[in-house]
Amino acid sequence: MSETWEIKTIGECVRITKGVTYASSDYASDNDGHVFLTIKCFSKGGGFNTEGVKYFRGIHSSDQEIQPGELLVAKTDLTRDGDIIGSPMIAPDFGIGKKVLPSMDLSVLRPLNNETEPRFLFYRLMLGDARRFMWAHSAGSTVLHLESKALPKFAFKLPRPNQQSRIVEILSTLDETIEQTEALIAKMQQVKAGLMHDLFIRGVTSDRCLRPTREQAPDLYKESPLGWIPKEWETSPIASIAESLVDGPFGSNLKSEHYVVEPGVRVVRLQNIQEGYYDDSDPVFVSQHHADYLSRNAVNSGDVLIAALGDENYPVGRSCCYPVDLPPAINKADCFRLRCLSDIAINTYMMHFLNTATARTQIKRYEQGVTRRRTNLGNLRRIIVVLPDIDEQRRIIERLASVSTQVEAGELQVEKLHQQKLGLMNDLLTGRVYVKEAC
Repeated sequence: MSETWEIKTIGECVRITKGVTYASSDYASDNDGHVFLTIKCFSKGGGFNTEGVKYFRGIHSSDQEIQPGELLVAKTDLTRDGDIIGSPMIAPDFGIGKKVLPSMDLSVLRPLNNETEPRFLFYRLMLGDARRFMWAHSAGSTVLHLESKALPKFAFKLPRPNQQSRIVEILSTLDETIEQTEALIAKMQQVKAGLMHDLFIRGVTSDRCLRPTREQAPDLYKESPLGWIPKEWETSPIASIAESLVDGPFGSNLKSEHYVVEPGVRVVRLQNIQEGYYDDSDPVFVSQHHADYLSRNAVNSGDVLIAALGDENYPVGRSCCYPVDLPPAINKADCFRLRCLSDIAINTYMMHFLNTATARTQIKRYEQGVTRRRTNLGNLRRIIVVLPDIDEQRRIIERLASVSTQVEAGELQVEKLHQQKLGLMNDLLTGRVYVKEAC
């Protein structure tokens, strides 16, 4: 039972080793440097981000060298949102002969004896009370820094070693299932990307098959401003297929002070527009009276929403359709709303096309800005689209919907697994639920 668990502090369980102090001149190539883990290696939820790995050729002590499986903790947070500060990470295995070093923004936590399992601490430091503790003991104007004396003082209940091992085994098994499901989703997304490329170059015939490639059947294709396309297809600028295409209202006409609590009319914001889907996780509203004033910006079910602003992770021009199960809304600045002429183009087809590499290449030509890239309504009107007939557009939509359904099912499964893991962590790591000791 949890009554047998001892209350311990981090300082009583581990020896904390500081990371390596360095300058940018100490960075090396991967051929002549040691593997160097930086704060950017940490991901929310205890993950490992390979993009944060650097290579180092400066001075360090042997005690600072990291072994695979050792526990690391983030001492700073570049995001300032508290997601990373004090977060744990397990050092990966970089292979035989590779020295691995932590930057000064990391600490290594090494058990003082065999009474503490590092992976138990890894999971324990992800619980809400640990996250709140780290946030409360952090400060900084531009970058958050964890107070040096805070981490050793964090107190928690520690079970016997065999119980720790069993808890780690349960949670690790769940982690493996999550990783396998995420890998499957990644493969399905690659299949979808490849399918999108083929569908908007080859299309789908009346027998619901992809056309032969141009190499296989050159007589089925013709040249166009966008390259070779099926000879039945046309090309046209967005302006000529739009029943309505509007930007959001001028800034002063819709600001955050106009937001109200429910009930009200939803506001489509930039963060709602994801690539191929609408993210409604953080809805905001304005009064019906203010929505009526902005009636030109009305958004209805199935309308195409296009992001006018973006960066390397969220590209300009990404597009989704407004969900059919949501009530009418209005669009905010930097969110274009497109409604197609129904006898020429289907909204869903246009949404998919705008997320293709063909559309993205065109949009990039018209992007402006340095820190954040953007496009304007006039340039969006100039984007050339490929137009099969309406029946073929429907067939293309059907093919993509089939793959999208599989991806969405996988993502839903991952979300459920994460919720299951969160519940298990809160139960097992605090002793709320008894776990039989490992033999």
